[in-house]
Amino acid sequence: MSEHSLSSGRTIFALIQMLALLIITGLGFGVLMAFVTNGFVIGVGQLTQMREGLSIFQLTLGNSSLSLTPLLAMLVAAVIIILIRQIFGISRWHGPGDSIYAAHRTDNELDVKAGFGSTLAAFVSASGGASVGQYGPLVHFGATIGSFVRQITGGRLTTDIFIGCGVASAIAAGFNAPIAGVVFAHEAILRHFSVRTVTPIAIASITSAGMSKWIFGDNHAFSGVPDINLVEVLPIALIAGPVFGIIAAIYMLGMRHSTQLIGRSGLTPSQLLFAGAIITGLVGMVLPQILGLGTGVVLDMLNMEFGLAMLLTILVAKVVMTALCLSMGFYGGIFSPALFIGAAAGASIQKLLASIGIMVSGPVMVVCGMAAVASAVIGAPVSGVLIMLEMTMSYDYALAAMLSVVTAALISHHIYGHSFFDRQLLDRGIDISQGRGHLEMMEIPVRDLVSDDYVTAHQSDSKSDVVSRMIAHGVSESYLLDNKIFIGKLTLHELLQQPDDIGLTDAADTDAISIKHDASLMQAIEIASTFVGESIPVINRDNGDLLGVVTEGDIFGLYLSTQNRITDLERS
Repeated sequence: MSEHSLSSGRTIFALIQMLALLIITGLGFGVLMAFVTNGFVIGVGQLTQMREGLSIFQLTLGNSSLSLTPLLAMLVAAVIIILIRQIFGISRWHGPGDSIYAAHRTDNELDVKAGFGSTLAAFVSASGGASVGQYGPLVHFGATIGSFVRQITGGRLTTDIFIGCGVASAIAAGFNAPIAGVVFAHEAILRHFSVRTVTPIAIASITSAGMSKWIFGDNHAFSGVPDINLVEVLPIALIAGPVFGIIAAIYMLGMRHSTQLIGRSGLTPSQLLFAGAIITGLVGMVLPQILGLGTGVVLDMLNMEFGLAMLLTILVAKVVMTALCLSMGFYGGIFSPALFIGAAAGASIQKLLASIGIMVSGPVMVVCGMAAVASAVIGAPVSGVLIMLEMTMSYDYALAAMLSVVTAALISHHIYGHSFFDRQLLDRGIDISQGRGHLEMMEIPVRDLVSDDYVTAHQSDSKSDVVSRMIAHGVSESYLLDNKIFIGKLTLHELLQQPDDIGLTDAADTDAISIKHDASLMQAIEIASTFVGESIPVINRDNGDLLGVVTEGDIFGLYLSTQNRITDLERS
């Protein structure tokens, strides 16, 4: 057999191995996340029904009777969450922002313990009545599982594939939306499309949705919506989009600033939790609609069962209470509250239009509001439209939603930014918009490139001795030191023009360009972009010691290899 035939055979065998590995990975994640996601959703639903069904705790005020159940449930949830923080040693909750960051790093291993603890805290928060969502924690849990599997198995697949499979499976099972799951994983988390990632992620998403349908039943939350006149709806959906965008921006600003404000209160995490539980419980006694996920309330809004005054009330209350719950220590997602807020905003617009004689067929503005606000918040407009398409099973509703989504995203982007998660990371000094290459080069320390192949000089040396050493080593630069402390750079060209008896300190360039010892590759590139010379000294700025030198060739060689590897990751 010829060498060419053997090479072709090995290539085909490697492709078959890779395909089998991708299929097994996708199937495994799909099955696992189908059970986890449905277990989470069903569990929250059943505990919510139990909480809402309890009426044994009643408080009578005049002619009014209020249930104390919301307050007691929130206090119980606060106690359990305090225990979770202690058991898992969690200093902050982990969510989709961490998943996005992990998918953009080379050492992208998520904190598994913090991920599991955060998911459990989200389950308790949502079940207890906190105004939070469930899909964000599930997305992060899927990413955490993916990172955990990568850590224990290693192998040929990169971590972003495992994270993408976990995320897509969670969305597919949670919304019964496999197409949206695939797109969401790429659009919101990985931020790139490639054949290498699409294959296992699509298999995982479809498997998760299929297993959910087979075991837990086929359920499209908003299916059966009435038909609409698309021609009359499209202009209204387009005009309403900016309103939804402003509401989304207010929602995100409220969450961000409330977290910053309450963080300066000086209260301990436990004190904040109990304060949040009391406030949420008291508000929930008067407005139970804002407690928990609010899925039933959203369905009521789709059926237009609320008046305008009530819609505006619960809209404002949901924005405020979600910001309060998240900033005071309860944990959960922001997607479900965004759906609730968008539904309330859309229903309010539809009621206002009806009051001036403009009738809109079907609850189309409710669907547009949900898609627009939620998409703007998570920074995934295509995924938002697809989720609505798969949840309503209506192409016309999806088209109307698309117009609201694109205009809402444009407005919220200019007011707040790409998404709530991107802003979260930016507040931590992480700019995802710069891309994987930038993030990786910010993580690579320039000390990895430092060389000790350089010529040194000391103040007691003569000019002729230094010139001889430089010529012998074939270099045109040397470094003047006092012990190890960097004094300046000496160049052969300048030395040859100086008198023989000149002191080396007088001949040295004491303002030479240098790189600090803790600089990153990206910072080194910025410095090297204005540098002319042979090498750049790397100096410990704490004590002034010269640690070594780096050359432009080393810096830009590592830059090019990093960029090529990132390009291969995102396109192959």
